[in-house]
Amino acid sequence: MTHQTQQSSSRGHASRLRRGAALALLPLAVACGGGEGDDAADRKRAGAARTAVTAAPEAGVVAPAKVEVIAGLTGCTAEIRVDADELREGVCRTGQGEYRITTFPEERFKATWLDSAAVYGGKYLVGTRWVVSAPPELLEGFRSRLGGAVQELRGVGPVAP
Repeated sequence: MTHQTQQSSSRGHASRLRRGAALALLPLAVACGGGEGDDAADRKRAGAARTAVTAAPEAGVVAPAKVEVIAGLTGCTAEIRVDADELREGVCRTGQGEYRITTFPEERFKATWLDSAAVYGGKYLVGTRWVVSAPPELLEGFRSRLGGAVQELRGVGPVAP
């Protein structure tokens, strides 16, 4: 290998390392960045959709995430049941119980899913482009690891006494 080829190879390697380091730090920058969006320019933008970023307090990651990432944070390896354009869903079975993790490529798909789930009622942990369907006793523990908010959806029909 010539001296010039070694220099070129070394520069390429350094460039890849810098790029990799930047990508590795991106979630931290997004999680810790300002971005409140309350300045006058933001308020004047008519129709601008805002997507809240939900940080996972203990894990230090930013959702939306993959089903596999969320599953790992809850202590399981998900079995993917649905892999469609509108959503991905994985099922976890642990000693704590069985639960589902659903992720969406866009918030509008999550909103549609929640509207449909409202028919059944129940509590769900809802984050940015993801939902965890779990027994209610698991949701708070997951919330401390994943972020998000526990939402109660009203079912259709009479309320049991």
